[in-house]
Amino acid sequence: MWRLISSLLQATLLSALFAPVAAADLSIEDLRSLDDQVQEVKTELLNISAELEILEERLLYPSSTQVSVYLSMERRVDLHLRAIDIRINSEPAAHHIYGIEETEALRKGGIQNLYRGNIAAGTHELSVTIVGEHEDGTDFRETSRHAFTKDLAPKALQITLAQPGRDDNGILFGDR
Repeated sequence: MWRLISSLLQATLLSALFAPVAAADLSIEDLRSLDDQVQEVKTELLNISAELEILEERLLYPSSTQVSVYLSMERRVDLHLRAIDIRINSEPAAHHIYGIEETEALRKGGIQNLYRGNIAAGTHELSVTIVGEHEDGTDFRETSRHAFTKDLAPKALQITLAQPGRDDNGILFGDR
């Protein structure tokens, strides 16, 4: 669809540019006027493109089915995150492999949008598997599950990596 719109716009611009040139010699003032018209068309095209992007977003992710999953990390966590795998209702949703810089960005307060998609209203299960290495060099792999309810409003879930405690494995869930 974008290619079709782009092709049509290019054809329109080219015909607007060359039609007057073929008809007669242009003066400098005519060229300036033509340049102004081209700039107006470009501005209009950018506006149309932005509106189409918003419409596409609404069609792909309607608010009644939209779910987003975000990841953050507490500052005191002593691990290097290597990978994360997310499943919703046992179906793969997202997988990401991390570099040192990404782990540091999360540790400094960054939040990563891991997943954005559509699910029906109702009760669902989010499964998160984290693979990494502690600062002392020991590997770890933890999996945790979280049941959540999706209603007709958009749903945003937060996964926070924390220092493992007595009662948890360090993967905390909440609404955002």
